[in-house]
Amino acid sequence: MALKRKLTGGVLAFVGFMLSPLSWWNDAFVNLPLAIVFAWLVSAFYKPAFDASVVAGYWLTNVLGFVLMHKGGQQLFAKENKPYARREIMLDVLVSLAYTAMIVILLRLGVLKPFENYFHRP
Repeated sequence: MALKRKLTGGVLAFVGFMLSPLSWWNDAFVNLPLAIVFAWLVSAFYKPAFDASVVAGYWLTNVLGFVLMHKGGQQLFAKENKPYARREIMLDVLVSLAYTAMIVILLRLGVLKPFENYFHRP
Protein backbone atom coordinates (compact mmCIF):
# COMPACT_ATOMS: atom_id res chain seq x y z
CA MET A 1 0.00 0.00 0.00
CA ALA A 2 2.85 2.41 0.78
CA LEU A 3 4.46 1.73 -2.61
CA LYS A 4 1.21 2.47 -4.42
CA ARG A 5 0.78 5.72 -2.44
CA LYS A 6 4.36 6.77 -3.25
CA LEU A 7 3.98 5.95 -6.96
CA THR A 8 0.69 7.82 -7.14
CA GLY A 9 2.21 10.72 -5.24
CA GLY A 10 5.20 10.79 -7.59
CA VAL A 11 2.99 10.86 -10.68
CA LEU A 12 0.77 13.58 -9.19
CA ALA A 13 3.80 15.66 -8.18
CA PHE A 14 5.35 15.30 -11.66
CA VAL A 15 2.14 16.28 -13.47
CA GLY A 16 1.67 19.12 -10.99
CA PHE A 17 5.21 20.36 -11.63
CA MET A 18 4.60 20.23 -15.37
CA LEU A 19 1.52 22.42 -14.92
CA SER A 20 3.02 24.75 -12.31
CA PRO A 21 4.89 27.91 -13.31
CA LEU A 22 7.97 27.02 -11.25
CA SER A 23 10.39 27.07 -14.13
CA TRP A 24 10.45 29.07 -17.34
CA TRP A 25 10.14 26.11 -19.67
CA ASN A 26 6.96 24.63 -18.13
CA ASP A 27 5.32 28.00 -18.38
CA ALA A 28 6.49 28.66 -21.92
CA PHE A 29 5.95 25.15 -23.29
CA VAL A 30 3.08 23.73 -21.21
CA ASN A 31 0.88 26.27 -19.40
CA LEU A 32 0.72 29.04 -21.95
CA PRO A 33 0.05 26.73 -24.93
CA LEU A 34 -2.69 24.96 -22.94
CA ALA A 35 -4.20 28.33 -22.02
CA ILE A 36 -4.11 29.53 -25.63
CA VAL A 37 -5.70 26.32 -26.93
CA PHE A 38 -8.37 26.71 -24.25
CA ALA A 39 -8.93 30.31 -25.39
CA TRP A 40 -9.07 29.28 -29.05
CA LEU A 41 -11.80 26.77 -28.19
CA VAL A 42 -13.78 29.32 -26.20
CA SER A 43 -13.30 32.07 -28.81
CA ALA A 44 -14.52 29.72 -31.53
CA PHE A 45 -17.94 30.13 -29.90
CA TYR A 46 -17.57 33.70 -28.64
CA LYS A 47 -14.67 35.73 -30.13
CA PRO A 48 -14.66 38.57 -27.57
CA ALA A 49 -13.89 36.05 -24.82
CA PHE A 50 -10.37 35.28 -26.08
CA ASP A 51 -8.42 37.51 -23.67
CA ALA A 52 -10.40 36.45 -20.64
CA SER A 53 -10.14 32.81 -21.70
CA VAL A 54 -6.35 32.94 -21.97
CA VAL A 55 -6.16 34.36 -18.47
CA ALA A 56 -8.68 31.85 -17.11
CA GLY A 57 -7.02 28.90 -18.84
CA TYR A 58 -3.56 29.95 -17.69
CA TRP A 59 -4.76 30.52 -14.16
CA LEU A 60 -6.53 27.15 -14.07
CA THR A 61 -3.42 25.28 -15.25
CA ASN A 62 -1.30 27.03 -12.62
CA VAL A 63 -3.68 26.38 -9.76
CA LEU A 64 -4.19 22.78 -10.86
CA GLY A 65 -0.41 22.36 -11.08
CA PHE A 66 0.17 23.68 -7.58
CA VAL A 67 -2.64 21.57 -6.13
CA LEU A 68 -1.44 18.37 -7.85
CA MET A 69 2.17 19.04 -6.87
CA HIS A 70 1.19 19.67 -3.26
CA LYS A 71 -1.03 16.59 -3.02
CA GLY A 72 1.56 14.46 -4.82
CA GLY A 73 4.31 15.63 -2.48
CA GLN A 74 2.13 14.87 0.52
CA GLN A 75 1.45 11.35 -0.73
CA LEU A 76 5.07 10.81 -1.65
CA PHE A 77 6.65 11.97 1.61
CA ALA A 78 3.96 11.72 4.31
CA LYS A 79 3.18 8.58 6.25
CA GLU A 80 -0.56 9.27 5.89
CA ASN A 81 -2.81 11.45 3.73
CA LYS A 82 -3.69 14.87 5.14
CA PRO A 83 -6.42 17.24 3.97
CA TYR A 84 -5.42 20.23 1.85
CA ALA A 85 -5.40 23.16 4.31
CA ARG A 86 -6.94 26.56 3.60
CA ARG A 87 -3.57 28.32 4.06
CA GLU A 88 -1.97 26.08 1.45
CA ILE A 89 -4.78 26.78 -1.01
CA MET A 90 -4.42 30.54 -0.47
CA LEU A 91 -0.67 30.42 -1.12
CA ASP A 92 -1.22 28.49 -4.36
CA VAL A 93 -3.87 31.01 -5.44
CA LEU A 94 -1.66 34.04 -4.67
CA VAL A 95 1.29 32.69 -6.66
CA SER A 96 -1.04 31.94 -9.56
CA LEU A 97 -2.44 35.47 -9.45
CA ALA A 98 1.07 36.93 -9.76
CA TYR A 99 1.73 34.87 -12.87
CA THR A 100 -1.69 35.80 -14.21
CA ALA A 101 -0.78 39.48 -14.01
CA MET A 102 2.11 38.74 -16.36
CA ILE A 103 -0.23 37.06 -18.87
CA VAL A 104 -2.61 40.04 -18.76
CA ILE A 105 0.32 42.30 -19.63
CA LEU A 106 1.23 40.05 -22.61
CA LEU A 107 -2.39 40.20 -23.79
CA ARG A 108 -2.50 43.99 -23.51
CA LEU A 109 0.76 44.31 -25.44
CA GLY A 110 -0.71 42.17 -28.24
CA VAL A 111 1.84 39.38 -27.89
CA LEU A 112 -0.97 36.86 -27.34
CA LYS A 113 -3.97 36.99 -29.67
CA PRO A 114 -6.60 34.76 -31.32
CA PHE A 115 -5.21 32.16 -33.73
CA GLU A 116 -6.46 33.74 -36.94
CA ASN A 117 -5.01 37.13 -35.93
CA TYR A 118 -1.48 35.75 -36.19
CA PHE A 119 -1.96 35.42 -39.95
CA HIS A 120 -4.00 38.58 -40.55
CA ARG A 121 -2.02 41.55 -41.81
CA PRO A 122 -3.18 44.93 -40.50
